Amino acid sequence: MCTAITLQSKQMENFFGRTMDFSYDIEPQLYVVPKYYVWNNIFNMHNFSNCYSFIGIGQKSNGILGFFDGVNERGFAAAALYFAGYAKYEMQIRYTDKEPVSSLDFLHYILGTCGSVEELKRILQDIYIIGLPDPVTQTVAPLHWIATDKSGECVVIEQTENGLEILQNPIGIMTNSPDFHWHMTNLRNYMNVSPTQTSEACWGEIQLKPFGQAGGTIQLPGGYTSPERFVRTAYQKTHIQTPKDSTDAIITCFHIMESVSISKGVVTTNRDTYDYTKYIAFINTNTCEYFFKTYDNSQITSVSLWDNYNNSSRLLLLGKLMHPVTFEKM
Repeated sequence: MCTAITLQSKQMENFFGRTMDFSYDIEPQLYVVPKYYVWNNIFNMHNFSNCYSFIGIGQKSNGILGFFDGVNERGFAAAALYFAGYAKYEMQIRYTDKEPVSSLDFLHYILGTCGSVEELKRILQDIYIIGLPDPVTQTVAPLHWIATDKSGECVVIEQTENGLEILQNPIGIMTNSPDFHWHMTNLRNYMNVSPTQTSEACWGEIQLKPFGQAGGTIQLPGGYTSPERFVRTAYQKTHIQTPKDSTDAIITCFHIMESVSISKGVVTTNRDTYDYTKYIAFINTNTCEYFFKTYDNSQITSVSLWDNYNNSSRLLLLGKLMHPVTFEKM
């Protein structure tokens, strides 16, 4: 599970964020990956070298560092979300002029290589994605990706039985399965949803009046499936007041995501584990700042790439996202 969104303020800053909903135990940490950082291709064919420095949330398990989301120094940001039943990777290296990139490395690869969505479109022509088991689930995680940049342009990357596709995302929303085209078509089922409502109606001689406000939203779905979260997030994003500045935008972003955040116990997997929102994170792509809060701590924490940017060639670990909750006293 997971939900991702972009949002622009009146000052034309582009914000990008996501909920991390997962049923496996993870310990996400913040990393700064320096420019020109050299890292091992998981296939041991050759090493990759980053063109750009980036800050990202990820986890290192069994010697493999995988990223969940991040933003680089050019303001290019991206995140990985589950895509069960639809992701179709190649399972072995083929000898072509295209570069094999593992599904585990893909987010690191594009954050270190792409300075914009336009660069991403060019780079995707020269690679193909191979599925490899990840150390957390011990399976080939079915993933798709959402990416954006300072301009606000947003795309979805999906590798299905149709091959590797990059899809324009005009609404700036992504959840999980089905594919992105299906979600956009499904929005047509909710055309009548509205922030306003009918003041009264007559059924024969019976006059009906609403109980109160929000009657126009009664058709909105309230569950936590991927289609329901997509519709709910898309409605809110397209009907809120445009945030006036960066602070207003961050507050608005977190309020939108609260409607799709999952509490422990309301969604249980067939492994008898809870699928819940581990963290919510938002990025200001113009300033390369992260803003996040975790399930056990609602205090919003911020961290900036530029406060931790240096000329070192070594990976910098900033620490775990999870911190004990504290209460501010009045």
